[in-house]
Amino acid sequence: MKTLLISTILILTLSSCNKSKDTDLNAKNTNQPTLEGTWELVGYYNYLDNKIIDSFKVSNGYRQVKMYTSSKVMWSKDVPTDSVEWFGFGHYKITDSTLTETLDYGSNMMRDIIGERKAFNYELKIGHKRYSQIELDEQGNRIYSENYLKIE
Repeated sequence: MKTLLISTILILTLSSCNKSKDTDLNAKNTNQPTLEGTWELVGYYNYLDNKIIDSFKVSNGYRQVKMYTSSKVMWSKDVPTDSVEWFGFGHYKITDSTLTETLDYGSNMMRDIIGERKAFNYELKIGHKRYSQIELDEQGNRIYSENYLKIE
């Protein structure tokens, strides 16, 4: 009986050690960059032959913000010189190198675009505080990127 009790305690102790090891591994994985949070557009790159040939910041007063949860995306754009409203809402998926946003609805201007093209596919470059979504042409060559800074 004593041996059975000691064996049970030993098994439970080893089992709990294994669980904490798994938890530690999962905690390390959460250090991977993620899109979850709030991001503001800070600039653009133009590409030629897949190399950056030009970069510029957003215009004074212009704001574009994207918010990502674990599966949803919502963005809005404020262009002071334009009375047109711009926003969209949908879901997204990422891999190590791609971002796909599929919009469910948006502003009047976006409804026309969504009617023709619901999914927006980009090459993705992501860090903890910055990310770039890069538009590709039909041959997979880089055209331009929107570059974002994490604000929350």
